[in-house]
Amino acid sequence: MNIVYRITYPNGKIYVGQDRTNSINYFGSASDDLIAKDFNPEQRQSFTVTRDILWQSETASRAEVTRVEIEHILRLGSNDPRVGYNQSPPFRFTSGA
Repeated sequence: MNIVYRITYPNGKIYVGQDRTNSINYFGSASDDLIAKDFNPEQRQSFTVTRDILWQSETASRAEVTRVEIEHILRLGSNDPRVGYNQSPPFRFTSGA
């Protein structure tokens, strides 16, 4: 089962990723350094994240899963550092952002 998921951190920021095995224990590959900067030592003592499946397919190709993942990243804005932790595709600041 291929899935595209959203991880929501306690600060409200999100990370969108894909998993081609639908592992119950997989929570993405967001940058540890980026996330760590947003939480002080006390906040790191007890930490809850939520994983929501945004899309799933038993037959999608790797390319299709990646395409859907990028669509969700762009739609949700999780590549905007103010919104989330995705670093790809690179966020482009505009005058309206």
